Amino acid sequence: MFGLGPATRIYLAAGVTDMRKGFEGLYGLVRDRLSCEPLSGHLFLFCNAQRNRLKVLVWDGSGLWVCAKRLEKGRFTWPESGDARGKVVLSHEELSLFLGGVDLAKTKHKGWYRKAPAEGHAAHNLLVRRDSVKSVGHCE
Repeated sequence: MFGLGPATRIYLAAGVTDMRKGFEGLYGLVRDRLSCEPLSGHLFLFCNAQRNRLKVLVWDGSGLWVCAKRLEKGRFTWPESGDARGKVVLSHEELSLFLGGVDLAKTKHKGWYRKAPAEGHAAHNLLVRRDSVKSVGHCE
């Protein structure tokens, strides 16, 4: 299995992704569309047009993982746009809330202090705040 350490970034690919894509297709999207390094160990999330299927691509040091989730009922609240490269950065807490069905656009972020990891990732930024997409960080 793979673990999420404090330096692991979580990137959500805004918009629609063809869920027929596998390892190579998602690898190419991370590299070309998100301008990120697929072998970085960061998590990359993708969603279909119906917003009921999700795929995650992650490198664990020895190989790529592609994990999938299909909702039996309901839909993910998925952003249509992100930064200039089409990505949105999530914190670890936001990922848990998001996968648990919480609409991050309707949450309020408390102004607690949090020291960013050495790489400068601001893990405390929200996915969506009052109908505007917030995105920070960069891929290495």
